[in-house]
Amino acid sequence: MPKIKKIIARILNINPVQRQSIISLFWQIAFTAIGFLSTMYFAHTVGAAILGAYFLFTAYNGIFSMVTDGGFGGAAVKRISEGEEPDAYFSAYFVLRLMFTIIVVLVLLVFRDYFVDFNTSGLFVWLLLALLVSVLAGPISSGVAGTGKMGIRTTCAGIGKISTIILQVLAIYLGYEAAGLAGGSVAGILIAALIEFRFFDLRFVRFKWHHIKSLSIFSFWLFLTSGGVLVFSQADTVLIGYFMDNANVGVYRIALQFTMVATFTTYAIRHTLWPRVSRWGKSGEIELVEESLSRGISYSLILAIPVLTGGVLLGDKLLYFFYGAEFAKGYPTLMILLAVQVVNVFQYFFTMYLDALDYPKESFKVTAVGVVANIVLNIMLIPIMGISGAAIATLVTMTLNATLARRALSRLITIRLEHRSLLNIVSASVVMGVLIGGYRVLVPLTNVWVTLLAVVIGGVVYGVLVLKFDSKIYEELRGIVM
Repeated sequence: MPKIKKIIARILNINPVQRQSIISLFWQIAFTAIGFLSTMYFAHTVGAAILGAYFLFTAYNGIFSMVTDGGFGGAAVKRISEGEEPDAYFSAYFVLRLMFTIIVVLVLLVFRDYFVDFNTSGLFVWLLLALLVSVLAGPISSGVAGTGKMGIRTTCAGIGKISTIILQVLAIYLGYEAAGLAGGSVAGILIAALIEFRFFDLRFVRFKWHHIKSLSIFSFWLFLTSGGVLVFSQADTVLIGYFMDNANVGVYRIALQFTMVATFTTYAIRHTLWPRVSRWGKSGEIELVEESLSRGISYSLILAIPVLTGGVLLGDKLLYFFYGAEFAKGYPTLMILLAVQVVNVFQYFFTMYLDALDYPKESFKVTAVGVVANIVLNIMLIPIMGISGAAIATLVTMTLNATLARRALSRLITIRLEHRSLLNIVSASVVMGVLIGGYRVLVPLTNVWVTLLAVVIGGVVYGVLVLKFDSKIYEELRGIVM
């Protein structure tokens, strides 16, 4: 028992940003690993068409959830994290979220007949239930995040996602298909919210008009910005569903999900830094803001760049062995989306820092240009090039968005990339790529185990080389482990 307490004490002595990022990273890895296995099961059991229908459900849920949130969720995290009247801001956000949700649900019921496919598959009811559950889940999660408990928030989210997968696998086994996948998703959100509530410290209090006004000023631009982010993440799915069939939606989203392994560190660090950057900006600690940005980008690219290299060399075989021949045709799309995730690192951090530093208007201006370009390019390219056209549209607009966001952020802080670390990451990735390429030439990739061996060898070689080339990364990781 004393040894356990000593270990816990040492863990708590780790820098809070690093500690909470490690917790976030752990859950990202755990969820992605389980998610890959479950999606393989779904792909082989129900096929691309059923998966495509479910992915459309998640796209519509994302769109309508954004409307019900109205940007107030991010505004609440911002105001609560500043430490001034957190209970009042939480209470105001909950009431606003409830009002918006009631309005959206009533509108959807009025126009229910227009959702023909959703009504037929039984997904419409699950869409309404998902929105109603979010009335509780959203404010609880924002309250926990605003009080700086990102490790708890991420852990609860991870438990919820794992619960979702378990319930979805059970539903598919029992023959519920798309409705079972949607139902498992809703249940997972509810489970996460109930666990998270155990660590919730805020309470309902009377709030005044100035609290709503303060949230509204920030949420207006945040809503518009999050709408742009949603376009990047969901518009391609919706437009593929419009111009093509559900099977193509399934193939595209599987390829996109496959690339998410490149975003482990990006999401872990980003969610941990948001409330802290907000606090540093409020207190004028600009040096910490600038340093955290440069380190955050470096640690995100430490995974994104080698995943791009390995995915280009082995992606076709991995899609074939993991998901089946029906999904292997998404390999050209996969290569483009892997490049998207590298650009996504810069886009995510630049726009996140604009929002966290209380410049959501600048973030919206940047995103608005990308939104228009994304929609236009998707409409132009999908009918001509199919799902690869959607991937190209995302890559072009993501690059545009990252460039404009960097330009806006550079007016506020000094952006310094760690060129030496980035060069070390690229160098290690190149050596790894040469090794994997030689392996593929010499060893026929006739089964999944031979292919996975190439992945393991490449990963080990890359990890050793990065630690050997970059003493700064080595010392930081060594200090955390010790």
